[in-house]
Amino acid sequence: MYKHILIPATGTDADADNVVFATALQAARPGRAHLEFLHVKADVTAMLMAMTTGGLGGGVVAQDILDKMEAEVEAGKQKAWDHFAAFCKTESIATGADAPGLSAELAVETGREADWLVDYGRAADLIVVGRNIGIEAMEAILMDSGRPLLIAAAKPPRALSGTVAIAWKDTPEAARAVTAAMPLIEQAARVVILSVNEGSAAQRAGSKRLCRSLLRRNPATELLQLSRGGQPAVDVLLAEAARLDAGLLVMGGYSHSRLRQAVFGGFTKHILSGADLTVLMAH
Repeated sequence: MYKHILIPATGTDADADNVVFATALQAARPGRAHLEFLHVKADVTAMLMAMTTGGLGGGVVAQDILDKMEAEVEAGKQKAWDHFAAFCKTESIATGADAPGLSAELAVETGREADWLVDYGRAADLIVVGRNIGIEAMEAILMDSGRPLLIAAAKPPRALSGTVAIAWKDTPEAARAVTAAMPLIEQAARVVILSVNEGSAAQRAGSKRLCRSLLRRNPATELLQLSRGGQPAVDVLLAEAARLDAGLLVMGGYSHSRLRQAVFGGFTKHILSGADLTVLMAH
């Protein structure tokens, strides 16, 4: 079970929608995990120095801009606290770093959000983010934190414990993704391993081995061998996940050199453009 989950608290209206928060809570409930929300403030001084270097006017103008930027940053921090408090109250979640059972806390740092999410994420079991965080930040978190990344869908999830689809390829990355998703796989009503048939006997054998192994974890596990039919593998996988009405898709990331094309290219484009699907990735 997950016991420590990290979630960015952006301090924007995106938090008020509760999609990311609600997704994290669904992952947290089975193991009564601790939810660590992280709000990262912009470094106003560094931003102003960059602007000044770029040719900003005199000191009075700079001070006016600095005051305005600092006010916006503080307003964002206050929003983060307000959304955090409202969410915990609505969901009856105890607050505090040392609170037992299902609990939550909010930490605040200054700098680049992706950098702090990587640093905090290394101590967490799972990192939950929304689509608004951006592709570059997702890449940095996935590649540098060493932790699995749960990407929330466009809408609040019905349940992460319904149908879990596994986009299986016989690689170490996919194997690590399955291990990272095991708390959700074990709780799922149905687990479907999706393997795109690329004509490899070894690939088919690996898929069958995974199915036999997961049946020991969840007897409602099955294997579907899919034909590409001339389509990109990612399209075949997403179409089948949609047909299954999967609430979660599990898949591995790939090496640095292939990441954008293989994962954060076509695949994430589908996700960010509105596919109603939560995705768990590990590298």
